[in-house]
Amino acid sequence: MSPRPTTGTSISGHGLWHPPTVLDNAELCAAFNEFVGRDNAKHADEIAAGTREPLKESTPEFVVKASGIHRRYVQDKTGLLDPERMCPNIPDRPEEVLSIQAEYAVNAAKVALASAGKVGEDIDLVVLGCSNLQRLYPAIAIEVQHAIGAHGYGFDMSLGCSAATGAAIQASQAVQLGAAKCALVVVPELTTPHMNWRERDSHFIFGDAAVALVIEPTERAKPGSWEILSTQMASKWSNNIRNNAGFTDRCDPATRDNIDKLFHQHGRRVFKDVVPMAERFVLDHLGQHDLKPSQIARYWLHQANQSMNELIAKRVLGRDATRAEAPIILDEFGNTASAGSLLAFSRFNEDLAAGSLGIMTSFGAGYSLASLLLRRR
Repeated sequence: MSPRPTTGTSISGHGLWHPPTVLDNAELCAAFNEFVGRDNAKHADEIAAGTREPLKESTPEFVVKASGIHRRYVQDKTGLLDPERMCPNIPDRPEEVLSIQAEYAVNAAKVALASAGKVGEDIDLVVLGCSNLQRLYPAIAIEVQHAIGAHGYGFDMSLGCSAATGAAIQASQAVQLGAAKCALVVVPELTTPHMNWRERDSHFIFGDAAVALVIEPTERAKPGSWEILSTQMASKWSNNIRNNAGFTDRCDPATRDNIDKLFHQHGRRVFKDVVPMAERFVLDHLGQHDLKPSQIARYWLHQANQSMNELIAKRVLGRDATRAEAPIILDEFGNTASAGSLLAFSRFNEDLAAGSLGIMTSFGAGYSLASLLLRRR
């Protein structure tokens, strides 16, 4: 095997945070089915006339089979369990108060900073990546920077479900270039507000959570940190996962409240497209280091769908992956958009010995893909 190159940067701290409220499949489906019953009753004449298809109920068994999800953490479930609302109740905050996504980011950042043995003043770059930003400006990253007492600069990054890995790559590159001495990556995935909770095929997908990483030069990182050997990114245009919400919505009242302003996807097309794409992407990254898939101790894959993750891991390894090799957090967290692979890393990395190799990989809307090849120091 040829000598492995390195970026000279390491993940020296990590931390995850989630809201305390748990929403399980049973209560979610009960609320959804109440909505279905009311809607079908409202349109009973059209359904009887054959001009309208009745809505189908959902079950916990269907949710698990379709996704592997058993529960998820949510900011609020009172609104989600209200058949007349089916949207979280999240009061707007005054401008002088920390925004909710900044709060998510700060909560995860505190854990990551403590893990790295750092304080806010040690940070001179904050990169915030997530699938949806609650506002365009001022950048939420700068709000986080201010809240933790960091220096330097910060910026937000949007790249669908590759926003978190992409943010980590941008932070690593900034440290390599000397533009930052110690970077903080924050991923405040508040996903439940952009979910369509009335759509049977996806009403169960998302959960809310935040994760953070501290990235600094390897020479200054503590023992046990994860050295970033190399990174890789790719994108290919696709309309199969989309959210059309934006600042021009108010300009067309006729479409302002359409369901395309929420998350929507062509799930079967996504599965068919992404599995071979992700397999090739991972194998290409390993090939740059003359590494065989069996040499990777852990695959921290994007947590979108359990069947998808299992199939990608199987195609990469040439056999079924064990849970130790490719951990799943979907059953507890649901799909947390771009945070998934970082959450899997944060939850499942401490048991690996020095010299172990792992790869953190995302694949999502865009299509966008990103990966970081890591080695335990």
